[in-house]
Amino acid sequence: MQRVNLSTVSEFVLVGLSDAPEVRFLLFVLFLIVYLATMAGNITILIAMSTDTRLHNPMYFFLGNLSLLDILCPTITVPKMLEALLLENKVISFTGCMLQLFFLIDVVGTEIFLLAVMAYDRYIAICHPLQYMNIVSLKLCTRLAIGTWVAGFLNSLLHSSLIFTLSFCDSNEVDQYYCDIPPVLALSCSPTYSRELVVLVVAGVLGSAAFVVTLISYVYILVAILYMKSSERRHKAFSTCGSHLTVVCLFYGTTICTYVRPSSTYSPHQDRVVSMLYGILTPLLNPIIYSLRNKEVKCALRRLISHVRTLLTR
Repeated sequence: MQRVNLSTVSEFVLVGLSDAPEVRFLLFVLFLIVYLATMAGNITILIAMSTDTRLHNPMYFFLGNLSLLDILCPTITVPKMLEALLLENKVISFTGCMLQLFFLIDVVGTEIFLLAVMAYDRYIAICHPLQYMNIVSLKLCTRLAIGTWVAGFLNSLLHSSLIFTLSFCDSNEVDQYYCDIPPVLALSCSPTYSRELVVLVVAGVLGSAAFVVTLISYVYILVAILYMKSSERRHKAFSTCGSHLTVVCLFYGTTICTYVRPSSTYSPHQDRVVSMLYGILTPLLNPIIYSLRNKEVKCALRRLISHVRTLLTR
């Protein structure tokens, strides 16, 4: 197996979103606003959940983990993109590129497993409400949350080691605004077929397993909702599950388009748009989706805002 130290490339150049100065500045302002809004939204939800005892239950514990992932995901890629837009510094070291790819795959993998765990949690809550507190205990929640983070880490370790033990000899221009699997693989001067096959199989197996858990959970949830006699209970169930289902559709749709395919089908311009959807817009939309569709979260946010106002007026 070829090692990293056989590579002659010591740094990579990230392709910017635009070379026109006026467009670069507008993009910088736009993405800076989106990034700050994403941070503010997810941090606010984390604070509301940690300070409001009404939200100290398994569902919001997992939602807090999702908000943390939504903080980490854009933080891995957006600051470097903003630097490239403002200062035209598109260079990233080999180690920096490796770390960026590793942490991005780690966060994406963890979120896939977390969404499956959240679907299972909703299945227990709706289909077995009387046993919910006994089944989904604090101990189980902690174990499931730790499990998702560990699984994401190991998945990323495998993918990153497969990619960065390849040799990179000639071109060092990454056709993306951050280091990702498809554009980095395209630069290797080593044979990549076996690595791509392993990446596709592992991603396919793990992703499919998480997707099947999510799908089966929601099939049972929908059947249980249809059999509910109370329209109020049906509305509440649809409200809490609708938020999660919307997030699942957004996340799976964009990540499947990016990763579950061979690198020969890689399209830089199309992939740049898709990667922005799951890497920048989805973390911004997640807190909005949950806060708009979830009555308890809205009430907690109102109480938090009211508390902050009271402190500021003293």
